[in-house]
Amino acid sequence: MSEFESFDYTKVTVAENQMSQYMDGYEHFGWKVDSNVPIEKGIGKVTIHLKRSRAVLNKMELTRLQRHFEACMSEIAALENSTESFAMIAALTSGISGCAFMAGSVCSVSVTLAVLYSISSVMPPGLFLWGIAYPLYKNVKKRREEKVEPLIEAKLDEAEKVCEKGHALL
Repeated sequence: MSEFESFDYTKVTVAENQMSQYMDGYEHFGWKVDSNVPIEKGIGKVTIHLKRSRAVLNKMELTRLQRHFEACMSEIAALENSTESFAMIAALTSGISGCAFMAGSVCSVSVTLAVLYSISSVMPPGLFLWGIAYPLYKNVKKRREEKVEPLIEAKLDEAEKVCEKGHALL
């Protein structure tokens, strides 16, 4: 006859590209994937159902370490997202500035104001800013990725150390 065992249950929703890291990390805190509940997939997100024996010792310390691990993973996701957002802001600023120059050129032609017309052709800066938006996006994204990569590696190392501590408590 088998022994009675009760479990704690939780579910975690994570980005699809981080699912494997989360599953590996949670194992170090005593959690296992609940085979009775399928993994739910959403748009770019995955919900994982986990269970852990209630008889685990040092549950408070494991929970504290688990929260630290989750914080590290959240910071990694934020750093990865920052590369895209910085590049998008630069490209949109360039495009909108180009629109302002183009609007100025239209006003200078239709209103024929001497001041606006005296600025040597407002249209070329607008076309230039429109044309440079995509290369600017690529350049800013590449430079941001180079800047963020060591920070992400440091956070991954920190998460690994937290997992080692959690595994030692089991």
